[in-house]
Amino acid sequence: MSQTAYRTHHATDVTEALVGQKVTLAGWVDRRRDHGGVAFIDLRDNTGLVQVVIYDEEVARPLRSEFVIQVTGEVRLRPDGNENTHLATGKIEVVAENIEILAKADALPFQVSTALENESENKLPGEDVRLKYRYLDLRRPSMQHNLKLRSDMAKAARHALEDMDFTEVETPTFIKSTPEGARDFLVPARLVPGSWYALPQSPQLLKQLLMVSGVERYYQLARCYRDEDFRADRQPEFTQLDMEMSFVDQEDVMAMAEKVIAAIWKTAGYEVQLPLPRITWQEAMDKYGSDKPDLRFGNPLVELTDYFKNTPFRVFQAPYVGAVLFKGGASTPRRQFDAWQEWAKQRGAKGLAYVVFAEDGELKGPVAKNLSEEERAGLREAVGAEPGDAVFFAAGSRESSQLLLGAARVELARREGLLDPKKFAFTWVVDFPLFKPTDDPDDDDVAVGHSKWTSMHHPFTMPSKDWIDKFDKDPEHAMSDSYDIVCNGEEMGGGSVRIHRDDIQDRVLNVLGISPEEAQEKFGFLLEAFKYGAPPHAGIALGWDRTVSILAGADTIRDVIAFPKAGGGRDPLTGAPAPITDEQRAETGVDYDPDDED
Repeated sequence: MSQTAYRTHHATDVTEALVGQKVTLAGWVDRRRDHGGVAFIDLRDNTGLVQVVIYDEEVARPLRSEFVIQVTGEVRLRPDGNENTHLATGKIEVVAENIEILAKADALPFQVSTALENESENKLPGEDVRLKYRYLDLRRPSMQHNLKLRSDMAKAARHALEDMDFTEVETPTFIKSTPEGARDFLVPARLVPGSWYALPQSPQLLKQLLMVSGVERYYQLARCYRDEDFRADRQPEFTQLDMEMSFVDQEDVMAMAEKVIAAIWKTAGYEVQLPLPRITWQEAMDKYGSDKPDLRFGNPLVELTDYFKNTPFRVFQAPYVGAVLFKGGASTPRRQFDAWQEWAKQRGAKGLAYVVFAEDGELKGPVAKNLSEEERAGLREAVGAEPGDAVFFAAGSRESSQLLLGAARVELARREGLLDPKKFAFTWVVDFPLFKPTDDPDDDDVAVGHSKWTSMHHPFTMPSKDWIDKFDKDPEHAMSDSYDIVCNGEEMGGGSVRIHRDDIQDRVLNVLGISPEEAQEKFGFLLEAFKYGAPPHAGIALGWDRTVSILAGADTIRDVIAFPKAGGGRDPLTGAPAPITDEQRAETGVDYDPDDED
């Protein structure tokens, strides 16, 4: 619907078919060019640009970048040789008969014109400036594209789910604080002094209650909130596409999610081949050093623990020794290898050991002299290297060493230009452990419960069938019915079969060190519901911001969120978070002390 009170057409609706006709357009002045008595402006709306010709200098003179104007004029073909093949409307122009200025614009803090060099990211101002003037930043075509893509993706997901008989249900934003692996944002309840609401980290318990309620197939684009320390690609408030089903198992949920993903990707013109590949959590860690492996390229890790089992090199006398190949790395200058050491130290490692295989076959590098003759002789074959290659090593605990090598693998690929944002490599990661240790130095999640074990996903995850009878006897090795969907090295989403039996839930909570009294206090409403006939159920949630950013090829999820937060959860646009007045504080009941009533 183009025609409104201010326009008859959008910019890109003006085509050769309208030559000779009068149109009325409305939008922003993208830029103005003066050519000796004739002025040209590019008029921009959210569909694109159209060129307007102004023969009256008095009319053209006041117009500046980002003025909002209404133009009425006749459509004509551009003179031969003046076509713009890079523009959808490049064959025509509108000769202005009347221009009305609807709103003026002050000098801009940064340019948003589509025609200028600063449309590329490296020409833009810093992110704080972009976020402070987000309403200007969003005028840029790349940002308009991202917002439109996000909308189209949501529409496609809804249609796919509705075709599978899902019901969209909204769940509340003010709930009770429950343990889900991160800190809650808390809201004081003015009407109940001393009491607090929590903002939901996810709709986890509520969607399980919907399954008990007989909804059977539920979804929503749910707003979620987690009070976490700031990390580069996380937001304190975010969106997830939440889906839950009754009377299903893991295979049913994964098949459903694949259909949704295929529908979403089709909105951008990509065909996703189903079924998607799978890899176990253990294989992902062993081969790629990540539980969200990037499969756009190869170069798997090589375990060398057995190879170095009798090594004289003290550093390699470790529970795990692994390597990753640096193809062509032998020509790397020493200063760049030194820079790799700093790169590793920034990730909490002591460094990144390496050797190089010279073109003449000689083994060089700081590690080489510490190896036995036998180790030196067979190393190139053991790691699959050729003359001219180099190899990075990590030694120590299995998980921390694999994580370091996995990060090096991706960094090597990035430097080689192998991370094509228009290529999508999906995989399911399955067979996750049920629990993980609370003292893991590589994990900054908030532990659920009070024991040496916390949930790998959340405390409502069902143990796998092989572990139902023994998971609480051997928590270290217990496995779960859970699954993550990964694309291009990013976790798009995850899910699990849920616990629907109160006896299993009680045993899981016992492993976590959550007493029956605490469980009753935190989520007794769920345990109570389980007593009244809870169906087997399972689900999955896609991190919507990350899913959009992957499909959009954006460098950060902030580029696909209309009004994101900056570092530390700050909002440069509105100034949030901000202090409140003493009167507001008193009214909220934040400082309520029940002893004062005595």
